[in-house]
Amino acid sequence: MFRFMNNVKTFMLLAGMMVLFVYVGSLIGGRQGMIIALLLGGGMNIAAYFFSDKLALASMRAQPVSEDQAPELVGIVRDLARQAQIPMPRVYVCPPQAPNAFATGRNPRNAAVAVTRGLLELVNRDELTGVLAHEIAHVKHRDILIQTVAATIAGAISALGYILWFVPLGGSGNDRRGGNPLAAIAMIILAPIAALLIQMAISRRREYNADSYGAELAGSPLPLATALQKLHEYSRRIPMRVPLDSQKSMFIVQPFSGRDAADLFNTHPSLANRLKALIGREHI
Repeated sequence: MFRFMNNVKTFMLLAGMMVLFVYVGSLIGGRQGMIIALLLGGGMNIAAYFFSDKLALASMRAQPVSEDQAPELVGIVRDLARQAQIPMPRVYVCPPQAPNAFATGRNPRNAAVAVTRGLLELVNRDELTGVLAHEIAHVKHRDILIQTVAATIAGAISALGYILWFVPLGGSGNDRRGGNPLAAIAMIILAPIAALLIQMAISRRREYNADSYGAELAGSPLPLATALQKLHEYSRRIPMRVPLDSQKSMFIVQPFSGRDAADLFNTHPSLANRLKALIGREHI
């Protein structure tokens, strides 16, 4: 029931983001603006659908590993994929010392799971299993695609306002801005913020789902809970460069950029809330 309600909330948030996207286009550019919004959003989502995994892996300098190279890592992924009844994902290792992990790919048949060297050096086998079970949960539930679409729409909303404001669509200035230039200016400022907040809410819902199902796959919530504590503590000490802000949501813990962000704009739930959802209390 918990995961079902999270799925319903995710669907509603995605629908709200799409409505916001089209509304911004129509408000700023009228019917022509709405058409541009749909074309822009569709084009960006098609590109994200086919290329987001390649971009994510390349940006993290991820290297594929075989079972001969990393027998424990690949063996755990294989066992978890079998339990989850999904195809075996490709397995990658990334060079950063900041401990983290992510999954990518548009569907289970094209999925990849990646971990950083810092993670492999930090956690024990049980904790590694918990982390990888969390990532396999993302793959099974197609969270990567959902979060990619949300991030893409959020980025498109930010770009849309500027495109429609500066590119003439015909007619008078007021006509091409939907007849209300002040409202258009307000939407250029406020719509990206609203889209970002919706994207953050979607990301947090999916993290709770992956924690819950990952704990089931691992056989116990405790290994994932202790791993999350370690990752939270150590990742706050070691900044990790992520080329695009939209990629932060794909990691198991939010990468530390060297500065603390307001909770409102965090892509992940707080550690306390994740532990409480996993094991019913805030600390082990």
